[in-house]
Amino acid sequence: MMESKSPVCNTCGEEIGVKANGEFFVACHECSFPICKACLEYEFKEGRRICLRCGNPYDENVLDDVETKISKHQSTIATHINDTPQDSGIHARHVSTVSTIDSELNDEYGNPIWKNRVDSWKDKKSKKNKKKHGKATKAEDPDAQVPPQQHMEDISLNGEGASATDVLSVVIPIPRTKITSYRIVIIMRLTILALFFHYRITHPVDSAYGLWLTSVICEIWFAFSWVLDQFPKWSPINRETYIDRLSARFEREGETSQLAAVDFFVSTVDPLKEPPLITANTVLSILALDYPVDKVSCYVSDDGAAMLSFESLVETADFARKWVPFCKKYSIEPRAPEFYFSLKIDYLRDKVQPSFVKERRAMKRDYEEFKIRMNALVAKAQKTPEEGWTMQDGTSWPGNNTRDHPGMIQVFLGYSGARDVEGNELPRLVYVSREKRPGYQHHKKAGAENALVRVSAVLTNAPFILNLDCDHYVNNSKAVREAMCFLMDPVVGPDVCYVQFPQRFDGIDKSDRYANRNIVFFDVNMRGLDGIQGPVYVGTGCVFRRQALYGYSPPSKPKMLPQSSSSSCCCCPSKKKQTQDPSEIYKDAKREELDAAIFNLGDLDNYDEYERSMLISQTSFEKTFGLSAVFIESTLMENGGVPDSVNPSTLIKEAIHVISCGYEEKTEWGKEIGWIYGSITEDILTGFKMHCRGWRSIYCMPLRPAFKGSAPINLSDRLHQVLRWALGSVEIFLSRHCPLWYGCSGGRLKWLQRMAYINTIVYPFTSLPLVAYCTLPAICLLTGKFIIPTLSNLASMLFLGLFISIILTSVLELRWSGVSIEDLWRNEQFWVIGGVSAHLFAVFQGFLKMLAGLDTNFTVTSKTAEDLEFGELYIVKWTTLLIPPTSLLIINLVGVVAGFSDALNKGYEAWGPLFGKIFFAFWVVLHLYPFLKGLMGRQNRTPTIVILWSILLASVFSLVWVRINPFVSKTDTTSLSQNCLLIDC
Repeated sequence: MMESKSPVCNTCGEEIGVKANGEFFVACHECSFPICKACLEYEFKEGRRICLRCGNPYDENVLDDVETKISKHQSTIATHINDTPQDSGIHARHVSTVSTIDSELNDEYGNPIWKNRVDSWKDKKSKKNKKKHGKATKAEDPDAQVPPQQHMEDISLNGEGASATDVLSVVIPIPRTKITSYRIVIIMRLTILALFFHYRITHPVDSAYGLWLTSVICEIWFAFSWVLDQFPKWSPINRETYIDRLSARFEREGETSQLAAVDFFVSTVDPLKEPPLITANTVLSILALDYPVDKVSCYVSDDGAAMLSFESLVETADFARKWVPFCKKYSIEPRAPEFYFSLKIDYLRDKVQPSFVKERRAMKRDYEEFKIRMNALVAKAQKTPEEGWTMQDGTSWPGNNTRDHPGMIQVFLGYSGARDVEGNELPRLVYVSREKRPGYQHHKKAGAENALVRVSAVLTNAPFILNLDCDHYVNNSKAVREAMCFLMDPVVGPDVCYVQFPQRFDGIDKSDRYANRNIVFFDVNMRGLDGIQGPVYVGTGCVFRRQALYGYSPPSKPKMLPQSSSSSCCCCPSKKKQTQDPSEIYKDAKREELDAAIFNLGDLDNYDEYERSMLISQTSFEKTFGLSAVFIESTLMENGGVPDSVNPSTLIKEAIHVISCGYEEKTEWGKEIGWIYGSITEDILTGFKMHCRGWRSIYCMPLRPAFKGSAPINLSDRLHQVLRWALGSVEIFLSRHCPLWYGCSGGRLKWLQRMAYINTIVYPFTSLPLVAYCTLPAICLLTGKFIIPTLSNLASMLFLGLFISIILTSVLELRWSGVSIEDLWRNEQFWVIGGVSAHLFAVFQGFLKMLAGLDTNFTVTSKTAEDLEFGELYIVKWTTLLIPPTSLLIINLVGVVAGFSDALNKGYEAWGPLFGKIFFAFWVVLHLYPFLKGLMGRQNRTPTIVILWSILLASVFSLVWVRINPFVSKTDTTSLSQNCLLIDC
């Protein structure tokens, strides 16, 4: 984990060398991907001129005037190796590359480059063998221990022409014909915006100066928000994986699978709100994965310590013994029984086994019986006994008091536990409920996930972690293999902290009235981020590298070449980069000290248990990871696995210890390692911290969706969900982790990536100008004024050009992303609906929580749903969030009526200005139409309190404006009075 003085090539493992001027050789000035001159020359010869990390093209003159030098401290091996094709295989297999290099290339000492690389590999291999067999002496002849012939036998791949040099994934850039026109229109729109604001600012409306100023301020903020959202989509990419090559490389016939192990995390809290049957389907889909059973472990976190969750997991483990072999025998999809049996397809198609129909019918009967047992458990749990729940052996359930109970762990399935009905092994299934005591901060979901990280490290310690919400099941049984094509790729993988999959949902109406699918975000924004430093973490469906969760930096860091870092500001003097915030300097020093300690403790196998615990204590690891020698030792194992020195009989006891409520005190948990605390949207914060350390993430979009979940489809629940997300963003904005300034001194976060993170925390504040802007049409109609002066021909062309650029940007975005125009329009509508309701409340609630310590909750009361398809869509629930958008609808409709009445009284001359105001008002009504439709329900039913409050606020607002600025001006009133006095009655 310690950095070397000279960067190492990520392709061949050699030092990248320096230029004639003494600076490190840099091939890609966008991401500083470490690659030496020899490897780059070969890439050019093969016609590959695109960076393997960021996808940007290399500079054509990058190889000119370069003098590659190797540091003097590098060891040279005297043993001669013949330059045979076998050496290419050795290099490709061990040194993590996707290409081979001409073996006749020599370094500056005249030695073949391949010779040094192969010898270096042998040195490392011999050291691993010595550790494994407990040898204390150094080998004198590495060639005798690891002959080249044996190397070739190890790396040769079975199959049809499979090779270790075959890449596991490729980056597919968007075609130039699509992306170039898209970028041109973005620049054109930016230029038109500048001219538009120049006109707006230089042409004020004196008769309605307040309205004009308000509109200009709102428009400037909207433009700023658009820039934050648009430019991170500048370089979108697609990716393609080759899982057949993954199998050929790591699953050789007749040998043990070399695929990396994965620990699955499933979190649940209240089984009465999160049905146990849904959680059971998620667990069953994990256990039936198309992945080696000894590489899969499923940990279920019950943060509510409910006996119902425990008993339902017992039933799930028993049913899995039948379900898992059935899925693998017939390769069915999806492998969640509830969703498999509900598919309206011809299940006999492409099924040639005669026994399939019989077994499917029997399995469906077994599943129906399983559902009956699960529903009986739920019905039983509706009423809690006064004395509390009692287990089958007569003892009291430890979690009867959900706020004061010990930690609980139960292993249901495992490698040595129960087998399936065909006698095969099953993946490990573990129930975990962390300890809770009064007076401790438990940090909700983030704290539960961190507890699972520690438990899994003690029991299985897989190098990768995949977390899922309890309602997100595995829809693609090969999803983990898709992720491993990136994480186990020797070129792409080392710097990847996580692989994020898009979220897909079941049970949503075809029109997607409230944009529950978030298609624009997952299919447009996330693909744009994948072309920069990677997608943001969205809380579920994500495969993590465990070492990244421990707060470690990636093997190759962008900061090794600060002069070419893309995140530094080009207009700032270089001297200013030396001035850092003292807290940042302290944290960097502590991280470097931790990395150095880990590097020095890499050879712990040579020490006994007492010496090992002493070393760990001396390096202050417990200040970072807590007081557990077993867990700390597991963090040193980059490739995972339980240390051989650990006594298996003590693992459960140690696992109980690491989930105690006081374990995280005075440690870095939640601050620098694990899921980060400080916001209810811990997902954004956790991914942001990883990207600030220099990691990158990958966006994986397989043809068959990897995971599917459920989403709230009625209006009130959807707004409540958006409120929680927006509140988390406001909390991050008001915290020390605000992307506006956090991590700026490190230079590891690219500026477009930072812009995207800034957008994720400032978007709730758009609600303030949005509410004001949606109110302006009604004010203009009620007062007879307008925010725009009479337009000249030039101004008309400017406004027309702005509208055309907006339309063209959307059309070209649809063209390269494949998103439908209906999805784009739904996203635009809900941007307004959520902005004037949930986002607005989130801003005020966030400031109240920050400044006054008040935690306001907006409760949602549900009515019964209709027993129809999408019946929940028509449920009307009372919530305070419904008042602002309803009021905006009413005052705009009132304004339209008042505008038409005023135009009828004034004659045809008033109709021209009226159309601009009417268009403005209908823009608001059209965007709020899904909200209005949701209020009406199936039979136009609306809660009385909503109607009363909305009419009251709209009436008061209208009367106040009529009183302040009536239709008849004061001068007209005075003249009218004087004329009346002259009349002789």
